[in-house]
Amino acid sequence: MSYQIPMRDIQFVLHELLQVPAMLQDCGQPDLDAETIDQVLTAAGQFASEVIAPLNAPGDEHGCSMPSPGVVQTPPGFKKAYDEFTKNGWAGLACSPEFGGQGFPSAVANAVYEVFGGANMAWASYPGMSHATYVNVSANGSEAQKALYLPKIASGEWAGTMCLTEPNAGTDLGLMRTRAVAQADGSYRITGSKIFISGGEQDLTENIMHLVLARMPDAPPGVKGISLFIVPKFIPDASGAAGARNAVVCGSIEHKLGIHGNSTCTINFDGATGWLLGAPHKGLAGMFVQMNHMRVLVGMIAIGLMEAAYQKALAYGKERLQGRASGARPSGEAADPIIGHADVRRMLLTQKANIEGARALALWTAQLSDLQRLHPDPARRNETAELLGLLTPLVKALSSDLAVECTLLAMQVFGGHGYIRENGVEQHLRDVRIVGLYEGTNGVQAMDLLGRKVLADQGRQMGAFLDMAGAFAETCSPREAMREFTQPLIELAAEIRQLTGELVAASAQDPHAAGAAAAPYLRLVGHLALAWTWARMAEVGFKNAGSSDPIYASKITTARFYFQRLLPQAAGLCQEIRAGSSALMEPAVELF
Repeated sequence: MSYQIPMRDIQFVLHELLQVPAMLQDCGQPDLDAETIDQVLTAAGQFASEVIAPLNAPGDEHGCSMPSPGVVQTPPGFKKAYDEFTKNGWAGLACSPEFGGQGFPSAVANAVYEVFGGANMAWASYPGMSHATYVNVSANGSEAQKALYLPKIASGEWAGTMCLTEPNAGTDLGLMRTRAVAQADGSYRITGSKIFISGGEQDLTENIMHLVLARMPDAPPGVKGISLFIVPKFIPDASGAAGARNAVVCGSIEHKLGIHGNSTCTINFDGATGWLLGAPHKGLAGMFVQMNHMRVLVGMIAIGLMEAAYQKALAYGKERLQGRASGARPSGEAADPIIGHADVRRMLLTQKANIEGARALALWTAQLSDLQRLHPDPARRNETAELLGLLTPLVKALSSDLAVECTLLAMQVFGGHGYIRENGVEQHLRDVRIVGLYEGTNGVQAMDLLGRKVLADQGRQMGAFLDMAGAFAETCSPREAMREFTQPLIELAAEIRQLTGELVAASAQDPHAAGAAAAPYLRLVGHLALAWTWARMAEVGFKNAGSSDPIYASKITTARFYFQRLLPQAAGLCQEIRAGSSALMEPAVELF
């Protein structure tokens, strides 16, 4: 079956749970009402299902190619789809009207990119990365740089990349060797090689704006000496059009497990002309603006991928006749649909609970970025910025981990047929594996959450997050229908608060404590975040209990499944965290 936008669920999250139109009105943008947002979502769903979803499997089969040195061709149909994408204004959806964009909030734009990613991740990653470069230049660029580059990105005429990784410098960017030497005219000569550059070369746009991390000759050592540069493929001429070819060449493209339609390139800078973006030696901080944007976007695309796999698994579960379901009445058929079997229901409901919970959590996080940018109260903007910083690594790692797990479950629903290429799930599984590696592996995200966000301020930000969840639960607890959700939520928040204090103390004594606890701690906080999200959705469901719309009953029953069948995993995570680091660090390397 072809991918279809989960329209009603996205509407539920944006309009009823998050109340995005009301938020926009409070922030001085009353024109973006629910009807306008729905029109955008409808058009996005049509583009996804009719234009890019049909290119997904053929693009995987064909992949990208290099017909001649330095030249990359995307799969057949990708260019035509991209031209339609830009013609209809999608590239500028979340860009400022000042630069030719439409000014839609991140909550809406991220919902759209979930849909595009679910339909065709390899294709959607090209414009997704380009918009991230727009965000970076918008935050860090000079007025002249913004005027030159942002309209081109907003129109989709030019694309953008982020160039960080080198053969010897991955997570540890302090080891990078790319150099930037100042020139008399104010530009820099950039020399070095970058690897794993998504969309580093392609045939979709007339120019590519590479954002490159490099080191100046007099730079301090390590990450404190990294600067950020704009290095275009074609140097803009006096009119701002793409002019002379820069000394930027694609050396090769990677042959990968998945996302074959997205070019992953080695890019060589052979004395290329570049311009400083932001302050000298502050490049890593500048690039983190883009990386944090991408982390939330990767989480959204991960949700789109598991939604696509779930749609296939659900359809198969309803159609596939095998065996007699326990307690089923004879239907006249030789067998019953496998969705009647308890274990198949377990797999499908696990996917549904994780997908819908992660979607709501990720779109709330996107909404926080809108509040941080638009809210008239500076104090509210600052509070929101802290919460957004806490949730960003959580959304990226949790959504991408769940995407792999749920796509595996989708394949399992198919049984042996899921392993066969023509059914489509095996491509989803190959494609989805990258999301836990993109923009910092999930181990890095876990250390970011626990080390930089929780331990660094002695648990203050986490305490504020727990207070929010606890306040919601306490408010709803008097309602009897909500107690099956609020009581476990209160108990888990208290347990995480206690455990966080224990980790703060342990990390002061044990240098390995944070590293040993980081991954299970992130998943534990993820359970709290999803439980809180599901309790909030159940509350909306109960408020609309008399409605004929089945989504409200669905939210209540799925919340019940999450609390009864998935949330108990939190107890094991607490036990794992309290085990400490000794079992991990005691064995000598020779014992592995």
